[in-house]
Amino acid sequence: MELKGKTIGFAVTGSHCTYEEVYPEIQRLVEMGVDVVPIFSNTVLSVSTRFGEAGEWAKKIEEVTGHEAITTIPEAEPLGPSKRLDCLVIAPCTGNSLSRLANAATDSPVLMAAKSTMRNDRPVVLAISTNDGLGLNLYNIAKLINMKNIFFVPFGQDAPHVKMNSLVSAMHYIPETCAAALEKRQLQPVLIERWREPRA
Repeated sequence: MELKGKTIGFAVTGSHCTYEEVYPEIQRLVEMGVDVVPIFSNTVLSVSTRFGEAGEWAKKIEEVTGHEAITTIPEAEPLGPSKRLDCLVIAPCTGNSLSRLANAATDSPVLMAAKSTMRNDRPVVLAISTNDGLGLNLYNIAKLINMKNIFFVPFGQDAPHVKMNSLVSAMHYIPETCAAALEKRQLQPVLIERWREPRA
């Protein structure tokens, strides 16, 4: 499916270590002619880490999309009645957000945006980044992967010898996953190899 002319919400949650992988995909969507609407969790705006100061990545994303971000639940709620979004991406989607989405807890602008999008029978694309994807959150992944209008950016283990439960999506598949999701298809394969032990 051609993404040009589509309006895609791009929701960012608090996996700060993956912002450097996510940002180029936002740029790529914009270059493809997508109207990208940024949506941020509070963590993106308020927490400084070794991967960037609080709000630093948010500012970059607002600049490249040309939109002021949605940052509150009241700002996100009208996405439903207005039917503004053709698709919503949550990237990175933390284990915390994954768990709350799987259990219908709408307590952040990102989760309200997801609820508003699904209200309109439109796709929500999850690009996960969670240290417990093969731990407690495996149940939530299984629950969501079988849910109507939820699609996953292909993912795999990123550091199996040091973080055996960690799963991260391959962010460069975000545009392709969106295109498939808009046709109500899950991009395949979902499970990919992100890490391989070097040959001797």
